Amino acid sequence: MEGNGSGGRFNGLYNRNGCLISRNVYSGINLHITWHTKLSQPILIGTIENRVHHFLEHQSNGTTSVRFHAVNGTENHVHLLVSVPPSLLVSDWIGKLKGGSSFYINHEVANRKLLDWQAGYGVVSFGTKDLGWVVRYVHNQKEHHATGSTNPRLERSNEED
Repeated sequence: MEGNGSGGRFNGLYNRNGCLISRNVYSGINLHITWHTKLSQPILIGTIENRVHHFLEHQSNGTTSVRFHAVNGTENHVHLLVSVPPSLLVSDWIGKLKGGSSFYINHEVANRKLLDWQAGYGVVSFGTKDLGWVVRYVHNQKEHHATGSTNPRLERSNEED
């Protein structure tokens, strides 16, 4: 897949069958994504938290036409904020992020089975005009959880939440 990666404009995108999608596509698909550690175990602390966040940022930046905005969370969940092209299959991409990050932590950082994610995730789309406050919300996760000022819509990771 190709794209110029400049903000919300994507040129030369290809679908799964290798067919060219319109060369002049404007897209403003902004996603807030969250998921939890298995059984909401407090695994994401210190070095593990830093390495998971770095991995997610690196993978986001390494995905064609994905624009990384923010990553943060608490000891038992992560929040990731990105803009994506219309050709990205979100469920597959999130699966790769979750699987890749747990493999990385377990095999390259901890050298033991430490990190496992719960099944599922939450994803919320929002308009570009809201990007600023959503970035601030993600950056201030620990404060929001400590003070009880979380946004329920942005904290959901399954239907029961």
